[in-house]
Amino acid sequence: MNNEELKPSVAAFLEPVDVQATLEKYDPDSQFRKIAGWVGVVVSGIAIAMSLFHYYTAAVGVLVAMQQRAVHLMFAMVLAFLLWPASKPGRKDRIPWYDLGLAALGAAVCLYHVIEYEAIILRAGIPNALDLYFGTVAILLVLEITRRAVGPELPILATVFLAYAHLGPYFPSPLNHRGYSLRSIVEHLYLTTEGIFGIPLGVSATFVFLFILYGAFLEKTGVGQFFIDVAFAITGHLRGGPAKAAVLASGLLGSISGSSVANTVTTGAFTIPAMLRVGYRREFAGAVEAAASTGGQIMPPVMGAAAFIMAEMTGISYLSIIAAAAIPAILYFLAVGTAVHLEAVKTGLRGLPRASLPRLGATLRRSWHLLVPLFTIVYFLMVGRSPFWAAFQSINIAVVVALSATLLRRDWVSGLQLVRGIPGALENGARNAIGVAAACACAGIIVGVVTLTGLGLRFAHLVVALGRGHLLLTLFLTMVASLILGMGLPTTAKYIVLATMAAPALLELGVPLIAAHLFILYFGIIADVTPPVALAAYAGAGIAGGNPMQTGVTALKLAAAGFLIPYMFVLSPDLILVDVTWVQALHSSVTALIGIAALAIAVHGHFVTSAHTHERLLLLVAALGLIDPGLLTDTIGIASLGIVYALQRARTPAGPSAGRSL
Repeated sequence: MNNEELKPSVAAFLEPVDVQATLEKYDPDSQFRKIAGWVGVVVSGIAIAMSLFHYYTAAVGVLVAMQQRAVHLMFAMVLAFLLWPASKPGRKDRIPWYDLGLAALGAAVCLYHVIEYEAIILRAGIPNALDLYFGTVAILLVLEITRRAVGPELPILATVFLAYAHLGPYFPSPLNHRGYSLRSIVEHLYLTTEGIFGIPLGVSATFVFLFILYGAFLEKTGVGQFFIDVAFAITGHLRGGPAKAAVLASGLLGSISGSSVANTVTTGAFTIPAMLRVGYRREFAGAVEAAASTGGQIMPPVMGAAAFIMAEMTGISYLSIIAAAAIPAILYFLAVGTAVHLEAVKTGLRGLPRASLPRLGATLRRSWHLLVPLFTIVYFLMVGRSPFWAAFQSINIAVVVALSATLLRRDWVSGLQLVRGIPGALENGARNAIGVAAACACAGIIVGVVTLTGLGLRFAHLVVALGRGHLLLTLFLTMVASLILGMGLPTTAKYIVLATMAAPALLELGVPLIAAHLFILYFGIIADVTPPVALAAYAGAGIAGGNPMQTGVTALKLAAAGFLIPYMFVLSPDLILVDVTWVQALHSSVTALIGIAALAIAVHGHFVTSAHTHERLLLLVAALGLIDPGLLTDTIGIASLGIVYALQRARTPAGPSAGRSL
């Protein structure tokens, strides 16, 4: 996407933004080499081959689980060493000899599984020297590609877990265990499906890759620009319109993007300059985009790829997971939108002139066909098709519909550009999947250590003991652990670690399975806007030119509902459609919406007029009262909100010019 793709009148409100430069600064996934010449062609060819392999296996059937995962990791390893330098200052215009050697070694340790698959099964439990050699090298290479493509935090955490597996007797009770030899650790992590080649990598090698490829093809057809045009057309003229457009566009794009930083930069390149033009503070403009883009990871259908892994780890169907996540996600975006509106009211900001905005009708008439692949994937899921099959067919439909639209309009130039863009989509899909594959393989090391040592149950008992059996206290401790772990890990990795370590503690206290897993996912994601490590907020600050830490704090305030909603659906599973009627779900949704609106007003200090301290405290009581469903708590919450409204209305002068109010 670029500024010229917007209507010229809207582009007048924008300043040039170097999207790629911002991505490279804040997103490790985008810090790859720019290689020209025949070497670059070869690297691009390998990336395209990776996408074609997954497309082919989706069409004719995947390989045996271990072999499918090994080929997937082989491509990821080769491309990671070819595309990412060993250090940030390293040269990005050529590939050094040692990275070529590491790429070859990565291919070898994975192909060994493909070639020796039957022999490895036959000697299960009795590994030979070559098995252990390749296994040791594979573990080291996985740590290295994750460090390069994702960042150092996850490999450091995995290394700590490896040390724990070997040095178990030296840890204090209840975390201590008998300890395992290096031979046993390598065998468990490399030769079984409990480690590197476990469920996380398996999901990456099937569902996740195809959905990433699906997103790459949608981007080539122009769906991202379409979402931005629609968002501006609907909300751009409203009070504080560009910020509301940012919330809507980020929610739409984030539902297929799954990366908070990439989403922040992609939509923020258009929305942040527009927010600045109408008068929003730099820190607030960057924070709005960061908070909304982070919410994209909890918005169905993709949810940062975590939904697919959640389905495998819990045994709950993918359709049930995205159905359960829908109401909380909508509540989150309504809360961010409320906060944006309050800021606009508080500071007296207006929207963009209607004449400078795209017309909704014209936009839909021109580009309605771009919605077809989105509707079809939802339809396929609703009629019971697997996510794997739905993603595969939706890729085909996206290409056919886009090409058909250009042919019907006799737009031969656009049609030719689409055809030429197919190799680029295949390449981008593979590049975007490398970080996910590396994170899943590295997270598999952590999961493998947990299953080998029984750490998951030990940690769960420890959390329950610290929480003294009280649900709210245990939820709070789990929240803190989720935020800490989530600050340095990508979405898929943070969910895998938290699902292995923290979810069992909640299950012990009777929390429904889906509620426990969504709870840890929410707080792992909110970490992206939680200082001091708030990557999405820092990316927003980079575009807006604001102070990164202040942007992070502001984004945290905007995303405050993200701290309330998980408690709501744990205490009231009606919100996630657990054993509930539609009447109960509607009642819980309405009270939850009032609660998060009260929280947004309390945080931003403005309702009918500026709120006094005691009024903000009452608003906080209203929000907390509406967390726990029940006649008494709901009555207290609504009554507190009503009291604040009456107090503020009483001191607000009557008349049309009585000041800024809701």
